[in-house]
Amino acid sequence: MTSHSDARAAEPLSAAGRPWITSRPLLALTPLLLVLGAAALLIDVPLATWCLADECPGFFRDLFELVEVFGHGLGVVLIVLVVHQLDPPRRWALPRVLACSLGAGLAVDVVKLLVARARPHHFDFQGGIWASFDGWLPLLSAGSGGQSFPSAHTATAVGLAAALTWLYPQGRRLFVVLAVLVACQRVEGGAHFPSDVLCGAAVGCLVAGACLEFGRLPGHFDRLERRLGRPSP
Repeated sequence: MTSHSDARAAEPLSAAGRPWITSRPLLALTPLLLVLGAAALLIDVPLATWCLADECPGFFRDLFELVEVFGHGLGVVLIVLVVHQLDPPRRWALPRVLACSLGAGLAVDVVKLLVARARPHHFDFQGGIWASFDGWLPLLSAGSGGQSFPSAHTATAVGLAAALTWLYPQGRRLFVVLAVLVACQRVEGGAHFPSDVLCGAAVGCLVAGACLEFGRLPGHFDRLERRLGRPSP
């Protein structure tokens, strides 16, 4: 039986009684990240060239590799399993956490079917940055090397960071830092251009916002969570 104190601890609310994640920052971040992604086209080539030349210090490269799992589907599953085992009062929130993170990654995978773009380590850098784009509606014909835009790892990490911030607001700074490091890893490793990770982050914000605060999905999740044992506010 869940005690009153456990019920209060299981609610992902700020000290003021409001969710930390609201539609306002997520809605504001989405277009801002898209604009930054468009502007990043100006630095895509020089930064990708620098990364492919292994100019990044080894410490940062090791750090980026270490946190890459935060943007990987397997990493999401492992985090969900940890919450399930170590924080039973919050198990009701796990479907929404999965929807925010894996849903963001799946949304990006759909975009990849619509836009073909060479990854930095598959690009010859001839003809400028626009030459990295290789047509519309490639579906699966572009292969992994032609699926640079946008970054699914970054979208997954941003969606996961938003969901975990909603669930554990006291860790919000850590979750944001982890998502940023995942984005850095994708650029440093030559898997994506900076514009790819910024647009992937925008998708992550949009999907997380749709699951947490705006549209019809939050109401569906609220009803599901009450059936799974979410305490009344």
